[in-house]
Amino acid sequence: MPVFVEVALPVPLRRNFSYRVKDEQQAGLQIGLRVKVPFGPQQLIGLITAITDSCDLAPQQIKSVTAVLDDAPLLPDSLYKLTLWAARYYFTTQGQMLSQALPVALRKGLEAAPQAVVEYHLSPEGRNADSSVLKRAPAQKKLYELLLANPISQDDFTTQQLSKAALKALEQKQWIERQQKVLSHDLSWRQQLIMNESPHKLNKQQAVAVSVLTQQQGFHCTLLEGITGSGKTEVYLTLLETILKQGKQALILVPEIGLTPQTINRFKRRFEVNVAVIHSGLTDNQRLEAWRQARVGEAAIIIGTRSALFTPMAYPGLIILDEEHDSSFKQQEGVRYHARDLAVMRGHLEDIQVVLGSATPSLETLQNALSGRYHHLELSERAGAAQKVKQGIVDITSQPLKAGMSTSLINEMRMHLDAGNQVLLFLNRRGFAPALLCHECGHLHECDRCDAFFTVHQGLNEICCHHCGNQYAIPRQCHQCGSTMLMGHGLGTEQLEQELIKLFPKYPVVRIDRDTTRRKGSLEQQLKGIYMGKYKILVGTQMLAKGHHFPDVTLVGLLDVDGALFSADFRAPERFGQLYTQVSGRAGRADKPGKVLLQTHQSDNPILRDLLKRGYGEFARSQLKERQQALLPPAWHMVLIRAEAHLAEDADAFLARTSELLPQDKDFEIIGPIPAPLDRKAGKYRRQLILQAKSRQRLQTEFERVLALIEQIPESKRCRWSIDRDPQDLM
Repeated sequence: MPVFVEVALPVPLRRNFSYRVKDEQQAGLQIGLRVKVPFGPQQLIGLITAITDSCDLAPQQIKSVTAVLDDAPLLPDSLYKLTLWAARYYFTTQGQMLSQALPVALRKGLEAAPQAVVEYHLSPEGRNADSSVLKRAPAQKKLYELLLANPISQDDFTTQQLSKAALKALEQKQWIERQQKVLSHDLSWRQQLIMNESPHKLNKQQAVAVSVLTQQQGFHCTLLEGITGSGKTEVYLTLLETILKQGKQALILVPEIGLTPQTINRFKRRFEVNVAVIHSGLTDNQRLEAWRQARVGEAAIIIGTRSALFTPMAYPGLIILDEEHDSSFKQQEGVRYHARDLAVMRGHLEDIQVVLGSATPSLETLQNALSGRYHHLELSERAGAAQKVKQGIVDITSQPLKAGMSTSLINEMRMHLDAGNQVLLFLNRRGFAPALLCHECGHLHECDRCDAFFTVHQGLNEICCHHCGNQYAIPRQCHQCGSTMLMGHGLGTEQLEQELIKLFPKYPVVRIDRDTTRRKGSLEQQLKGIYMGKYKILVGTQMLAKGHHFPDVTLVGLLDVDGALFSADFRAPERFGQLYTQVSGRAGRADKPGKVLLQTHQSDNPILRDLLKRGYGEFARSQLKERQQALLPPAWHMVLIRAEAHLAEDADAFLARTSELLPQDKDFEIIGPIPAPLDRKAGKYRRQLILQAKSRQRLQTEFERVLALIEQIPESKRCRWSIDRDPQDLM
């Protein structure tokens, strides 16, 4: 009797595909296995979603499965259900969502569970050899000395960046031999948890939070709202101790790769357990290895960024999202899922606890907490001896500025530096200057593919568009009038760093932004230098604002925040409140008092005054009321359809036809088509259609009803379009 399978493939077509299974492949066939199948001219890897004994296709149309790659499903039932739910919720295909849930190496067809690994040992000849002959081959000498101490696995070559050529040379000398090492899983942490350090003494609020969290059984979602420096990590660690002692694993999600080294060290200092790390800075093989350790239960703690959400756990016990408000938990291209919302859904499916921690919770989470859908715990005191930060506004209207810094800020910096402390300056603009200006005719050099100005990067001697990546050498002459009087206009972190080196020659400056942390390991090195006191002045963009614990920073200066107060995005006040609170939270975290100075031309801006006077908690609650009055998320629910095309009318026509398919009434609103805030990007015109509904369920059903019709609109072939459910960024 013939057997057929339905396979979900990572392609944008909203359907699964049928294939015939050959007789010899039928043993052990089950849903969730990976199969390799022919698709057009190529071979793709997909997952089986159904097994049937009949198929509607004509016999000559149906192709056979090339190979079955697994003998057991890769994803546990809960994660499989989660991906199918997410595919429906985010209006994407099952195949694309399922492939998001697998590490890249598995999508390429690698073995999910290797039985043995290759290890390199010194041979008897190698042990007796005279290493002085390797004097002129430093790479061989380094490898030989490492092998004298311990055997080396293939993965060590990538992690320790060892030379493959040196390995080959030593193998030719017959100094090295390969051996197969059979893998065994070490689950000893489940029997006995070893602590490396004793827990810190908790204050009253922390103790209350821990006792509430440890008493909860099964699925509960809790918002832990704690001001910056209130010791949320200590609450996580104490809760984690209870979970690990029950023999269960924990998944901890952080927003940035930059926060992972600090988080890993905190957890490793406390617990003698295997910690698996998953983020985009690792090689495919390293990520696969971490995924395997989590899947068999060898890794007690899994720490990672957004994509680590789909890591299977053999003994699921707890999910923690630290800095839950952070917009990097939302994927902005491809499948636009939100890791926070899927983490809550995963906790529900696995019947485990979910903790969302933040000093500045997103309005969505805050509304769920205030309405009673989530438990709500608050930490309003700073932990240990840390005192409340003093805040000050510097009105820079008509004041002379030196590289964006007022005299009062420079004087304050000098006082803190002379006292032996560190100072952090925040400027959310990388590069030397945000525009290149001709001093003679006033022409600003604009990107030829976007509606945006070129940013000047002096260190790289180039002008670069931060929207499409377009770059050229800094021109010698103005494109408009031919004058050579060109200058950077505005301020970027690179220019600020140069000015600080001149102003404070005695104090070393470090700049942390995307330009200075491109090389692997450079961010870790810079952060290490800050902790050790090597740098006294810290300059950085948002990368420095999140979650870092710098005990010696006593002054934080925010140089240019006016741009954040005026934005086309309705989330701008919320973002500004979060950013200001997070940046100012880097000051005075240990026993030294901290101070925050904010420079602005808008000293009586109501948003700014409200935030400084009442703090983020009250400010966020008043923002929630405003959103409810304006019928904006989270009060109403939103879907954003983006379209981009070489001709603006193509994108407009497609979205206009789409809007005709949908209803318009008092509970379902359609806005657009309208131009995106950045109208032209990378040579294409961008248009948007915003759909808002009072009920989430209605938005889902109406959109599912018309999705197939939207795909058949003739204009859809002339533009690129995408659907963003619960959009976080209207740019």
